[in-house]
Amino acid sequence: MTAVPTEGETAAEPERRGAMRAVAGRLSWGLADQAVCSMTNFAVGIYVARSLGLAAFGVFSLAWVTYGVVLGVSRGLATDPLVVRFSGVPEASWRDAAGRSSGTALGVGAVVGAMCLLAGLGIGGTVGTAFAALGVVLPGLLLQDAWRFSFFAAGAGRKACTNDLLGGVALVPAMLAADRVGTVAAFVLAWGSAATVAAGYGCLQSGIRPRLGQARTWLREQRDLGSRYLAENVGVSGAAQLRAYGLGLIVGVSAVGVVRGAELLLGPFLAVLMGLSLVTVAEAARVLRHAPHRLGPFCLLLGGGQAVAALLWGGALLLVPDRAGELVLGGVWQAASELIVPATLGVAGASLGVGAAAGLRALAAARRSLRCQLFASACYVIGGLGGAAVGGTVGSAWGVAAATLSSSAVWWLQLRAALRERTHSIREVRTT
Repeated sequence: MTAVPTEGETAAEPERRGAMRAVAGRLSWGLADQAVCSMTNFAVGIYVARSLGLAAFGVFSLAWVTYGVVLGVSRGLATDPLVVRFSGVPEASWRDAAGRSSGTALGVGAVVGAMCLLAGLGIGGTVGTAFAALGVVLPGLLLQDAWRFSFFAAGAGRKACTNDLLGGVALVPAMLAADRVGTVAAFVLAWGSAATVAAGYGCLQSGIRPRLGQARTWLREQRDLGSRYLAENVGVSGAAQLRAYGLGLIVGVSAVGVVRGAELLLGPFLAVLMGLSLVTVAEAARVLRHAPHRLGPFCLLLGGGQAVAALLWGGALLLVPDRAGELVLGGVWQAASELIVPATLGVAGASLGVGAAAGLRALAAARRSLRCQLFASACYVIGGLGGAAVGGTVGSAWGVAAATLSSSAVWWLQLRAALRERTHSIREVRTT
């Protein structure tokens, strides 16, 4: 049904309001879905921290960070090109692309999972068994993530949220069973098994079977974006992994658990940040198609709003009494609470950069975004490890905060240059 303009309105205003409601609806589902995922991750982290203690939680965090690197590989090769090129397209095109993209994610999980399994068996001990367990569940973890991005590319955030809610429900009995075993590997298997349940339901919801045999074709067709997004994503997650491993060597494995504890304190806000990131690139791509002059303000509102929200959340954390913090994190709280201020500033800096990054991806300016990410990753590693060498865990947190704030400025300079370049190209086309 078409909206009828009221007195004093132009004919375009009802259509504009309808478009804004559609954007708000998609953003709301992004937030809801990420709230489910973040609360799930938060519950896993809290449960492991309280059940196994600081040292074992540090080992679990190493496996978690390693998963983040593999997730970056999967997104760069499979789902990032899908979101950029197949958001808001006809359903037939989306279904074909989603089948090949999810097959690529599954293939990445199978190959890297086998490598983790072999490496874990070779390492042995608590760390080795944790990595072996991660190798077993990686295909399911990556396929679940692939369905999330596929559904949001199609504007079907409700399906993504339903998918991940089922995974959260499946996690409850899995974690209870892992608690009886009482090992890091058992908790990794429980976490990944619940994700595999959600991944299977994603296939049922979409009616699409992951086309593993088409992975090579997908990689070839998306090579121009995929190779750069791969390098960009691995730069992000690889920097986090290098910092975690380096922090473990410089300060001790327990320090990795302390950093993860601080991240858990920021979990509810990070849910908002990551939830918006699910849909911001797709929304920025839509803005570019329909109102390109609004892309810059859209990205500024996005990044600035998230940065302010991060500062407000960090301020609220400073008011939490020690008794309440210990109730949540147990023995991890005392050390993690010392990182609240630098961790908050770091997240605020990253939030500023998120807006510009969404704009660069919508413009398909992969070369510029790769340049920014490599710079940001280098700053992150240097700041994190340099700070650790000088001031231990707290020094590492301050180093990361300085790195993310500096990197956000580079993201915005590159977006500004990309927008100018696009405007200049359009003018040249019109004059010829």
